[in-house]
Amino acid sequence: MYAEELLSTLMQKRIVGQLPRVIKDVAIDSRSVQPSSLFICIKGFTVDGHDFAQKAVDAGATVIVTERLLQLEGEVAQVIVNSTDRTLGILAAKFFDYPSKDLTMIGVTGTNGKTSVAGIIHNIFVGLGEKSALSGTIGFNLNGVLYESANTTSDALNTQQMIFRAKMEGCRAMVMEVSSHGLQLGRLAGVDYDVAVFTNLTHDHLDFHGTMENYGNAKGLLFSQLGQDLEKNKHVVLNADDAWSARYAEMTPFPIWTYGINNDAIFKAENCRYENGMTYFDMITPEGTFPIAMHLLGEFNVYNVLAAMAVFYARQFPIEAIIEQIEKLPPVKGRMEKVDTELPIQIFIDYAHTPDAIEKAINAALPYKKRENKLIFLVGTGGGRDKTKRPTMAEKASVADYVILTTDDPRYEEFDSITGDLAKGMQHDNFTCIGDRAEAVKHAISIAEPGDIIIFAGKGHEDYQIIENTKYPHSDAQIAIEAGKLKFV
Repeated sequence: MYAEELLSTLMQKRIVGQLPRVIKDVAIDSRSVQPSSLFICIKGFTVDGHDFAQKAVDAGATVIVTERLLQLEGEVAQVIVNSTDRTLGILAAKFFDYPSKDLTMIGVTGTNGKTSVAGIIHNIFVGLGEKSALSGTIGFNLNGVLYESANTTSDALNTQQMIFRAKMEGCRAMVMEVSSHGLQLGRLAGVDYDVAVFTNLTHDHLDFHGTMENYGNAKGLLFSQLGQDLEKNKHVVLNADDAWSARYAEMTPFPIWTYGINNDAIFKAENCRYENGMTYFDMITPEGTFPIAMHLLGEFNVYNVLAAMAVFYARQFPIEAIIEQIEKLPPVKGRMEKVDTELPIQIFIDYAHTPDAIEKAINAALPYKKRENKLIFLVGTGGGRDKTKRPTMAEKASVADYVILTTDDPRYEEFDSITGDLAKGMQHDNFTCIGDRAEAVKHAISIAEPGDIIIFAGKGHEDYQIIENTKYPHSDAQIAIEAGKLKFV
């Protein structure tokens, strides 16, 4: 792309030096700089890209976007802007020619359920024969190949790169988990969404947002940023059972599709029942009531498929075809996922790391628990993150017969500090604190008897644990299976 054309998108800038004729790439990591690249200096939480500008020049960058004039050696132009964070989104979208405008873009936000709803929508697209890409907590899924991502919502450059790749691979749709961090930090600049979905808002991330009001307002950016151009075919899908939906409904002029179980909604579930490893309910729709039998477990998954149904109905897919795909849906990886094992116990892994998610995970398992057996619940939380939710997490976990309090990614926080905060919320004495998560998983197996149910919460699909700043291999499922074989086989 011509350098002047790319930089014409920046209304506030000062250029020092001679611009090159073309820009062949855009980078924010000096290690990925190619010749004739534009390098943007981003201030991260631990490093500052301005400190790596010279390395970028040495690697071939011909333009540096910076917040201050730098002393650099070599033939390089500097573009000085007020905020490189905001500039990144503008330049990335322009460089890739605004790829989101060529796809059906679906953004899913909320505290819990983002991964499940996004995964369900993606799987329905695939089942209907539509090429779809998916990005979020589990990574970037492009035509069945999963690429790792560092955050639920990637930085603005990687986001535009992913959408561009999806477009070039022939995808007609892309489903994205949208985090409050990503919205507030501008990581979604230049993404033109067609459908915005809200799952729920519960206690989480207050270490970043400060208050629930700030947290909720950050989520609301997804709906307000849909714009005001009524010639565009855009839709909003809201959870009628969550009070924040009324606030979000005021932020957009586009059609609103509601779903829920308790309150009136366009898509509503009634007569929910859970038996024989299946979930059954009647789905009320604008075209009548349809019986549903699906493999996804629990009430929270009823909400999830209702949200997905609203998305596809809004996009004018036949309702019978959507229902057919819902009844074929496999479990979402790491979300109340039953571990395939021949052991005489039932093991589930779940990503639950908020009080609300823990409550929902336990409620999903209770219908399958026999009176004479135990429900064992292991729960951990991350170090150096929102500490205010820890006692409430343990309070919700107390519904289980036996609770194991442990860590998630302890980072630099001591084990005892994490488990001690959790223990303050326990409602009974039938629990233990084991900071080493691997040992905690083994302990859960050691006290289990045939017929018991164990839920390992907090890590879900993740196959690592972060201690200090290092990722170590860790899989709740693998450790549990190995320990189970030693005990039961």
